Amino acid sequence: MTQDYIIRAMTTNKELRAVAVRSTDAVNHAQQAHQTTPVATAALGRALTGGLIVGNLVKSGMEISLDIMGDGPLKRIIVNANYKGEVRGYVSNPNIDFIKNEAGKLDVAQAVGKGYLTIKKDLGIKEPYTGSVPLISGEIAEDLTYYFTKSEQTPSAVGLGVLVDTDLSVKAAGGFLVQLLPDASEETISRLEENLAEIKSISALIEKGLTPEEILEKLLDGFEFRVLEQADVKFKCKCNRDRIAALATSLGEDEIRDILEEQGKVEIRCHFCNQSYQFDEENIEEILAKSKEDN
Repeated sequence: MTQDYIIRAMTTNKELRAVAVRSTDAVNHAQQAHQTTPVATAALGRALTGGLIVGNLVKSGMEISLDIMGDGPLKRIIVNANYKGEVRGYVSNPNIDFIKNEAGKLDVAQAVGKGYLTIKKDLGIKEPYTGSVPLISGEIAEDLTYYFTKSEQTPSAVGLGVLVDTDLSVKAAGGFLVQLLPDASEETISRLEENLAEIKSISALIEKGLTPEEILEKLLDGFEFRVLEQADVKFKCKCNRDRIAALATSLGEDEIRDILEEQGKVEIRCHFCNQSYQFDEENIEEILAKSKEDN
């Protein structure tokens, strides 16, 4: 069984940088966690894959967040990822109706709508770096291409794909990024454009069993390249009972006690992985006592 992983490579002429990722299992995990309908699965899966690509480009210890805010029925998609290949994310409306475009494919663009793509990079120092661009299509891959070109001044091509099976599971998911480095020649640009034109569907390549290396061989046909980094990919949330307990205290003691009196428990669900945490009266008393000690 093929595992999810991501690789980053550079051509030996140092004119192109490329990333390729298989994210089928990670996207499938997200679909199961959030019980997304097909269009929401496709949109969230593309965003998760895009987040993995952006996260792969940052330095060790850094995290990125990708925030897609549109006026379509999906409303908002938020993804967190890091250089280690760990990703998590959610969509505000996971159960939207089936939407198809004129080609008969899942209409992610219509589901996302118009709005903004914002990427934050937490460098671990002071304020995170933030870049934001308007959504030019809602297709996510095109929006990320625009982001890299406009916000980071790096001419880029991004491909993202999610193939949803008839049982709502994810059959294939993956993506790629190719970037022109400074001083790329016209010959290099022309050859890259020819190669990109040959790739019609990244999810179809993943479904056929192509590895990230084999995808790069297609993207970088005619160029010699070497793989610089490789990391396993997985859907991994940072939530745990202690973190959620700390979040509960932010509600305020009065509100917590009101919920406890009304429902007999306090239940908090993590947005990113949909895991539910329950706290009874004894748990809440311990949490409040600890909070007072810490303050």
